Amino acid sequence: MQTFVLVVHIILAILMIVLILVQHGKGADAGASFGGGGAATVFGASGSGNFLTRLTAVLTALFFITSLSLAVFAKKQTTDAYSLKSVQTTTTAPSKSAETSPVAPKTAE
Repeated sequence: MQTFVLVVHIILAILMIVLILVQHGKGADAGASFGGGGAATVFGASGSGNFLTRLTAVLTALFFITSLSLAVFAKKQTTDAYSLKSVQTTTTAPSKSAETSPVAPKTAE
């Protein structure tokens, strides 16, 4: 599941990059309109850019959803790796190192 979400995430990122680069900014309209004398196009007529803007917004929302789901997957992986479930239980028998360890001699007072 995590691999599928990662692949979708990468595809969405590439599509977003392409869509953003294809669109022209509002500054391009303003420069063309002042040079041509048509000041009405500066504040209106967003016609063809409307579809690309909405598509970019949808892709961005999907990108955020995949980002959050990948973060949840990563959090679950690290939680499982450092949980007490991964530590093996041992028997409570005394260890041999405690039996054979030397004891310091008592000093006479």
